[in-house]
Amino acid sequence: MQKLFRGVIKLSAHEQDDGYLDKTPIFQFMLLSLLIPLWAAAASLNNILITQFKTIFELNNATSALVNSAFYLGYFVIAIPASRVIKKTSYKLAIVIGLSLFTIGCLLFFPASHLATYGVFLIALFAIACGLSFLETSANTFSTLMGPKSASTVRLNISQIFYPIGAVVGILLGKYLIFNDGASLATTMAKMHGAARLAYGQRMLQQTLLPYKYLIVVLLVAIFIFVLTQFPSGKPKQRPDQAAAKSAGVGETLRYLIHNKDFMKGIGTEFVYMGMQTAVWAYTINLAMSFSNRINERDASTFMIYTYIAFFCGKLLATALMKRFATSQVLFGFSVVGVLALGYVTFVPNESAVYLTILASGLFGPGWPTIYSQTLDTVTDKRYTETAGAIVVMSIIGGAVTPLIQGLIADMTGSVSLSFIIDVISFAIVGSYALGYYKRHQAASEVTHMEELS
Repeated sequence: MQKLFRGVIKLSAHEQDDGYLDKTPIFQFMLLSLLIPLWAAAASLNNILITQFKTIFELNNATSALVNSAFYLGYFVIAIPASRVIKKTSYKLAIVIGLSLFTIGCLLFFPASHLATYGVFLIALFAIACGLSFLETSANTFSTLMGPKSASTVRLNISQIFYPIGAVVGILLGKYLIFNDGASLATTMAKMHGAARLAYGQRMLQQTLLPYKYLIVVLLVAIFIFVLTQFPSGKPKQRPDQAAAKSAGVGETLRYLIHNKDFMKGIGTEFVYMGMQTAVWAYTINLAMSFSNRINERDASTFMIYTYIAFFCGKLLATALMKRFATSQVLFGFSVVGVLALGYVTFVPNESAVYLTILASGLFGPGWPTIYSQTLDTVTDKRYTETAGAIVVMSIIGGAVTPLIQGLIADMTGSVSLSFIIDVISFAIVGSYALGYYKRHQAASEVTHMEELS
C-alpha cells in the first residue's frame, strides 16, 4: 500500500538541492494545475448561493455575504495546520487530504438542504474551505517548485490560467442546475405566503445539491489519480551540519516572517487583493439586477460567465506580457486601469457599469499568483517556506472581510454601485505594492551590477 501511494506513474525530472526541479514534469504539473479549476468551481458557486440564499432566507446584503465569510474563514483556520502536515509529511499527502475534506464538505450539502437552515449551509461551506485550504497551501507552492527556480512566478501564472475555466464551469452548473428560468426568484416568492412560500423555498434549496453531486464524482477520480502518481518532495536537501536546523518550530518561523518587512507587505497586499476580487464577483449579479426588474437570476449569472472569460483573457495577456516586462510592472499597469474601471462602476450607476466590472475582472489576471510568488521569494531561508506559503493562503481571509464591508456600505447607502468604492481603494493599494516592489528590485539590481563592475 505504501509503495502504491509513492506512485506508479513515475516522475520525469530530477530534484535539485534547493527543492526545485531541473525541468518541468508535464504530467505532474498538469495534475497540479487541474486542481485549480476544482477550487475555482467551488468559489464561483458561492456567488450563485449568495443570490439564492438572499431571497430564500430573506437576508440583507451584509448577511448574505456571510457565505464568503464562512468560506474564507476555513482557509484562514486550516492554512497553518496544512503547512505543518506538508512539513512533517509531503505535499502529495496534503493534496490528498485536501481533496478528501473537499469531498466531505460537498457531502454535507445533503443534510444542509434537508434541514433548510442558513447556518448549516455555512458549516458545509466552511468544511469545503478547509479542504481547499489544504489544496491551495500545497498546490500553489508546489507549482512554483515544479521546474527551474528562474521560472517559478511564470509557472504559477500558467497554472492559474485554469482558474477562470473552473469558475465558468461553476457558474454554468449554478445557472442551469440551481437557478430557474422565467421570473426572478424574488418576484416569484413575493407572490407566495405561508406554507406555499416555505415549500417552494425548500424545493429551491434542494436544487443547490445538484452541482455538488457532480463535484463529488470528479473529486473521487482526482484522489485516485493523485495516489497513483509519483511527485517530488519539493523540499531542499539538508547537509549533515544542517540537520538540527531542519525542524524549525512554529514560533521561530513566525518570528522570522513577522520581522521580514517585505513578506508582511506581500501578506497585506494579498489580503486586500483577495478581498477586492471576492467582493467584485460577489456583487456583480446584485449590481446587474439592481438596474432592471426585468432580469432574473439566470440571466444575471451570464454576466459572471463573461467575468470569468475576461479573467481568463487577462491571465493570458499578463502571462504574455511577463515575457517582455517585469511581473511587478505588469501588475502595476493592470492596477492603474483597474482603479479607473471600478471608479466608473462606483460613480456611474447604470447598466454600463456591469460591463466595467467585467473589464475589472480581466485586470485581476496577474494579481494572486504574482503577489503570492513575489511574497514567497522574500523568504530566503527555505526552512520556512511551507509555513510562509500557508500564511499567504491565510491572507485569503480578505475574501471574508471585504464583501461584508461592501454589503454594509450597500445596505447603509441603498446603492450597490457606491459600495464598489472599497474595491477602488483596494486596487490602488495593489498598484502601490507593485510599484514599490519594482523600485526595490530595480535598486537591488543596480547595486548587484555595480558590485560586479567593481
